[in-house]
Amino acid sequence: MPPSSSASTRTRPVSDSDEALLDRPIWSALTTSQKHLAEGGPQVLRYPTDMTPFADMVDMSAASFAALGDLLSGTQVAALFTPEPVEVPAGFKVVLAETGEQMIGSPADSSLRDAEIVPLGAADVPAMMALTDLTKPGPFALRTHELGTFLGIRVRGELVAMTGERMKPGKFVEMTAVCVHPDYRGRGYAQALLAAVARRIEARGEIPFLHVFSNNTSAIALYQRQGMRIRRRVYVTALMKQG
Repeated sequence: MPPSSSASTRTRPVSDSDEALLDRPIWSALTTSQKHLAEGGPQVLRYPTDMTPFADMVDMSAASFAALGDLLSGTQVAALFTPEPVEVPAGFKVVLAETGEQMIGSPADSSLRDAEIVPLGAADVPAMMALTDLTKPGPFALRTHELGTFLGIRVRGELVAMTGERMKPGKFVEMTAVCVHPDYRGRGYAQALLAAVARRIEARGEIPFLHVFSNNTSAIALYQRQGMRIRRRVYVTALMKQG
């Protein structure tokens, strides 16, 4: 459905200096609204690994990579979102190197006739894990739901769709885990959940944004129809220590 007339005006104007926080969303989140979650030190910060593998460094120097290596143990993975490609030094193995589109805006309202949107919590984690394992929207761990509000749709008791909140750089809130069971696609569930999560973000005076892999053209088109815009391209690099 096309954006409602209020969709483009619901969120207050954002200055270029405010949006600059989104150039390094992980670092910005862990030094502002989610600094209470940050692990690491002056050169490298990460979320608790049972929440998400996201990490970032103050710069791309050898010293920062060394600090990142010191923070990682065993087979732990660090996933970076950066404005430029990452040149990974020796001692690390790249497990993912992709580009994504960072999109910002206020998704249009969308109603449902045949389903109810419900909040999800700790008791729903097994079902949330099963749905994300099936649909692969991105990393989702046992404590990811603690990063913000998560909403879902159940059909005959089965969780078939969900969306929630993840990174929170400043007054921006990332919408994440937009996923629908393959048997229930085409019913408007993703649109309705995006709108519902966005309304909660905006009610707090915050601004919704999201990330989507550049090759996911259908999702990008959906978000654009909902009234969001591509802000910039980001580089997603997941790495682990070599050997």
